[in-house]
Amino acid sequence: MKAKENKSFFLMQFGDTPQLRVLDFLIGNYFFDYPMTEIARESNVSYNSIINFFSRWVKEGILTRTRQVGKSDYYKLNTENEFVKNIIKFNWVMTKNNILSEKVVV
Repeated sequence: MKAKENKSFFLMQFGDTPQLRVLDFLIGNYFFDYPMTEIARESNVSYNSIINFFSRWVKEGILTRTRQVGKSDYYKLNTENEFVKNIIKFNWVMTKNNILSEKVVV
């Protein structure tokens, strides 16, 4: 797998693990739904790694199944879930603070 050149501020702060890469990708694209294979590819995480936690996230309500196209189920972040709402807000606050602090330094 090709390493991502520009890590998000989220990953720089909390580490670069498969779960956090998937969460980072889904936070940045929370309006859209994706099949597991595309989530894996866009997150730069192996499909086998995603299988280890994906069903737990669905069960816990972090992800929601939106539709089925052919044999593929599509998923997206469950924006009704309080944890997901808070993590999206937190990500925006961190990003905003990082951008503002960079402007002050320049």
